[in-house]
Order: sequence, then structure tokens, then C-alpha cells
Amino acid sequence: MTRHYADGSVDALAWEDVVEVRVVGNSPGGGAGTPAAGTATGAAGDAEADVLYILLDREGQGCVVPRSATDGAFLSRLRYLPDFDLDRLSAAMDAARGSSVVVWRSPDPPSALPDLEYD
Repeated sequence: MTRHYADGSVDALAWEDVVEVRVVGNSPGGGAGTPAAGTATGAAGDAEADVLYILLDREGQGCVVPRSATDGAFLSRLRYLPDFDLDRLSAAMDAARGSSVVVWRSPDPPSALPDLEYD
């Protein structure tokens, strides 16, 4: 998952590193909801996007994707996250006005790094 901004900056996150998906809705007044600390708020032109998807990794770094930038492939890929619930996503999109709703978290606990022995 890669998102390019108008200012030249880039958010990137590998799908296998995604551990949480949030939906953030704009407040009824049109201002964007506040994403998690450390995430970007988007480029100019995102104001018309009424929903943002925030995908986070284990360190809290993420990729912010406005609904206007999504396509069928993005939504299909979300479906392949373990135990992802499309009904919960739909409900969150309706309920997330001015707030952030966690719609999915990885069911697997963080895996420990293997002990590597060097000769």
C-alpha cells in the first residue's frame, strides 16, 4: 500500500505489516477527524473525502487513504485480512462522523524475533 501526496511525500505500508484498520469520518462541519498521532492528514483535495482509512503497523506507523482514492482492489485486499468483517466496516463508515473507529485488529499476537546464532 503506497500513497503519494501532492507535496511529494509518500506513505507506504506492506499489507503483511498491517495490524489495525481504522475509519475516520469528517465532522458534519466538513473538517477532517483527527487521525492517530504519527499519521499524515492527507494532501490538498482530501477535504471532499468524507471517510479516511488508516492502516497501521505494530510501531504505530501507517498509511492514510481517503475513500476517494480507493478502488475495488483496495477493498478486496481488506477482505483478505484475517477475520475482516465488511459489515463492521460499513457500519463504521456510517458512524465515524468526527471520530475514529477501529474496524479490525490482527488476531495474532506480535511474533517474537527468532534468536539468531552467528558463527
